[in-house]
Parts: sequence; structure tokens; C-alpha cells
Amino acid sequence: MSIVAFSPELLKYSKSRHPEPPPRLGRRYDLSGNFQYEPGNTIVRHLVEGSETQRAVVAAREKFLAMPEASQFTFTPISSLHMTLFQGIIEHRRTRPYWPADIALDAPIDEMTAIMGERLKTLSMREPFKVAVTHARPSGLLVDGATETDRRVMRAWRNALADLLGYRHPDHDVYPFHITFAYVIERLGDEALPRWQAMLDQVAADIRATAPIIEMRPPAFCSFDDMNHFEELLVFEFQK
Repeated sequence: MSIVAFSPELLKYSKSRHPEPPPRLGRRYDLSGNFQYEPGNTIVRHLVEGSETQRAVVAAREKFLAMPEASQFTFTPISSLHMTLFQGIIEHRRTRPYWPADIALDAPIDEMTAIMGERLKTLSMREPFKVAVTHARPSGLLVDGATETDRRVMRAWRNALADLLGYRHPDHDVYPFHITFAYVIERLGDEALPRWQAMLDQVAADIRATAPIIEMRPPAFCSFDDMNHFEELLVFEFQK
């Protein structure tokens, strides 16, 4: 009998290895799978509506939904699918270094979004980059630059945004680029891990074959009240 090798990302969703509650449960979403009010802002690239990429990503999402354990997750809407380029601020995380160093920690979220939006109007970084899927994990897809040059540019964007906005998260250099499909409510039992690993490997292979480059809109500064919708406030058009 062959032994299935589980990815580190999958093992993070193992109930036997991680019996503690999921970290965002009760704050970002509840036990019924409803997203909670959690306002903030972020910089993302949305999928291009009606594109081949969107169809491929939605097909991948359907495979997640078809798993027997799908009810143990809460899924974000298709319309909200995006890649996070840079983490903004959020209501529950009012501490340094998750907040601009020169702004009071009790500043209202709407005021923060206005201040950050004004700063972002001066952003000079406009170099384009292409994105590809690298792996799948139980929460969705991991992505990165399609080439070494794209990977360098993506990190240059992240550094430029951090310098302009005045803060860097502790995981600034290692925070993985990703597209979120779902958040876990109840982690997976050991018997589910082999079928999840098989599904994740197949999903990643399928997308790399059908959508080797992920079609995305330009980066945009967005506001949100919860994980259902990310409103584009300022779009950073790529240089020609």
C-alpha cells in the first residue's frame, strides 16, 4: 500500500494535529458560516469577470464544494475572489506593527481608509506582473509570480506599499500570495486527509494546465465590511 505524503498546508487543517479552534472563528465568521462585521481595507487584484481564468478558478472551487467535508468550511462569494497583494488595516488589529506608525491606534476605520487612500495616490510603483498558481490548500489557492522577474516585481510592490503606508507586518517577507475560497469551521479528520490531498493536487494541476497565467484586474485599494465584498476605491493601472 502506498503512503500518501501530506503537504504542510493540508496538515494545518488536521483536527488531530491542531485540536484548537480555528483562529478567525468567532470573529471573522461564526459556527453557522456567516461572515461577521469586520471592517478594514486591503490591496488586491480581483479576477477578470467572465475570463477563462475565472471559469477555471470557479471550477476548482466547485471541487472543494463537492468534498464530503465541505460543510466544515464557509465559502466566500465568487464575486469576491481576489489575490491579496498587501494587507491593509482591520478593526480587530489595532496594534503596531499592523497599523501605520504615525496614526493614532483609535482612528476610525473610515478615517484610516481616507488617509491611506490619499497616500496611495502618490504611489509610483506601476510595473506589471503576471501570476500563476503554485499549489492548492484547503482554504483555496497559493499563487506567485509566473516567472522570477514577476516574483521580484510582486515583492517590490509589497515593499513600496509598506514604505508609503508606514507599516510592515512581522510576516511581510514570507506572507504567501493566495486566493481564498473558504475558511475552516471544523478541521478535517485523519480519514479525510488522503482524499483532500488528492483533490488539492488535482486542482492545482488542472488550473496550471487550463489557466497557466491567472487573468486579474490591476491592483486596487479596497474597503470592506466583511469577507463578502471588496469595494475598489483606487485602481493602480500598470505602466505601458
